[in-house]
Amino acid sequence: MDYKKITETPSNHENLELMDTQTILQKMNEEDQKVASAVKKTIPQVTKLVDELAKRFEMGGRLFYIGAGTSGRLGILDASEIPPTFGMPHERVIGLIAGGDTAIRKAVENAEDATKQAWVDLMAHDITKNDVVVGIAASGSTPYVIGGLEDAKKNGILTAAITNNPGAPIARIADIPIEINVGPEFLTGSTRMKSGTSQKLVLNMISTALMIKIGRVKGNKMVNMQLSNDKLVDRGTRYIMEGLNIDYKEAEKLLKEHGSVKLALDAGRA
Repeated sequence: MDYKKITETPSNHENLELMDTQTILQKMNEEDQKVASAVKKTIPQVTKLVDELAKRFEMGGRLFYIGAGTSGRLGILDASEIPPTFGMPHERVIGLIAGGDTAIRKAVENAEDATKQAWVDLMAHDITKNDVVVGIAASGSTPYVIGGLEDAKKNGILTAAITNNPGAPIARIADIPIEINVGPEFLTGSTRMKSGTSQKLVLNMISTALMIKIGRVKGNKMVNMQLSNDKLVDRGTRYIMEGLNIDYKEAEKLLKEHGSVKLALDAGRA
């Protein structure tokens, strides 16, 4: 089936090199304003994915992101922020990138063309039917992602796809396609821009909503965050002050005694 590669269509703006700095920035900002409305249209599909993820997480399942280049890095970024923000083990949300960890900082030649490598990478984590694989590719045609989704489906694993080209191969393969049409990039074909921004917004929605659904948030607070520096200890102390209506010193004492905001709040309410 043919599909239109919107991510490769010419920019709406000509002669970028002739623009003054302020005009460049204004035009980029104009394009960026289209992203949120494009993401809004995907909420029904994101809802479906989060609900399916929550079911599987309660059974010990995990979330895997697979991608190449910018898309792969964004998946890794989202996964890496789950432990400090929500206190979840590193192995519950995992980001995999074509070319391995080297590719996080430096492009690995032809890595994204390895159709079977994603499944090899997933198997290294003993993937099971309780897990979910989310393929991320702005173009929607990255072989690494296509192969990973196909192999996951063959093995009875729920799959989802995040792409900026509606009707792209990964959208047709995935059980839950999330297709974000942000239109042409300001710089033709540079999907690190609007496409990448839209992917980051959707990843924020997926992981944050999932963590709320499985009880890692209380009210609107990160009560399971890791207390890894003074700033976070201070933040946790203030959460406890507010939650228990006590002074700073008492809240800080409770936090140090129990080691987490949630446990301190539970103890203070007992």
